[in-house]
Amino acid sequence: MHKQDIEIVINAKGEVTYQVKGVKGGSCFDATKFLDQALGGDAAIVEQEKTSEFYEGSEGYTSTYQGSGEGKDE
Repeated sequence: MHKQDIEIVINAKGEVTYQVKGVKGGSCFDATKFLDQALGGDAAIVEQEKTSEFYEGSEGYTSTYQGSGEGKDE
């Protein structure tokens, strides 16, 4: 079976970045739909880019979300 990964990083500012690896075709967007919804949907996406895997036929991408900062001392 082909290995599929989603690497998720949350920084001190509450920004969430995730990268999809090993998912072919447009199914990478389906594989992360639950993350998009949990993080606030399309309106919360700050940046989205396709990785080099996308162009090799195995679609991968990175998304970054900005946290609301609620409950944090800034």
